[in-house]
Amino acid sequence: MTRELLLAIALGYLLGSIPFGLVLTRLAGKGDVRDIGSGNIGATNVLRTGSKPLAALTLILDCLKATAAVLLAQRIFGEAFGATAGAGAFIGHLYPVWLKFRGGKGVATLLGVLIPLLPIAAIAYALVWIVLLLTIRISSVSGMGAALSAPLSAYLLHSSLFPMLLGFAVLILWKHRENILRLKDGTEPRVGRAET
Repeated sequence: MTRELLLAIALGYLLGSIPFGLVLTRLAGKGDVRDIGSGNIGATNVLRTGSKPLAALTLILDCLKATAAVLLAQRIFGEAFGATAGAGAFIGHLYPVWLKFRGGKGVATLLGVLIPLLPIAAIAYALVWIVLLLTIRISSVSGMGAALSAPLSAYLLHSSLFPMLLGFAVLILWKHRENILRLKDGTEPRVGRAET
């Protein structure tokens, strides 16, 4: 493992582990987002604070921190290290050391990885995410559907990123395991509907 590879992973991890949902809700006087709803630091749980702008900003920043990691690594270490930094950012978001490795679910962050590395897959990912959210109105379903589209797109595009994206999709499904159980029980909340 080369020094550049380790530095690219570290750069990605440090950027990816910034808990924007937690930071933004605290700055806005909404308290600790981990104390409400699912306890997650992602945009869907931030939405449960009642602030759509905060949720939207969380989603955007969770996405762009991964994009920034990829682009910075490519600029500093070379084109080949972009995917390495992207992987670091994704893992950093899911398992940030500052929060005892309890981070977000990675849906927005994976989009941020795709944007610079595989733009066509990023477009497909965003479309799947939005269409499922608008039609089914269950955040977990739209997020998991989008995640599964990433390795599928990579496979269809004959991209060398397929194994990495398949691994990311599996991790996102794992992070949604409680949602999957609620979907099975019919108790998963819909976006825009109060939880009971």
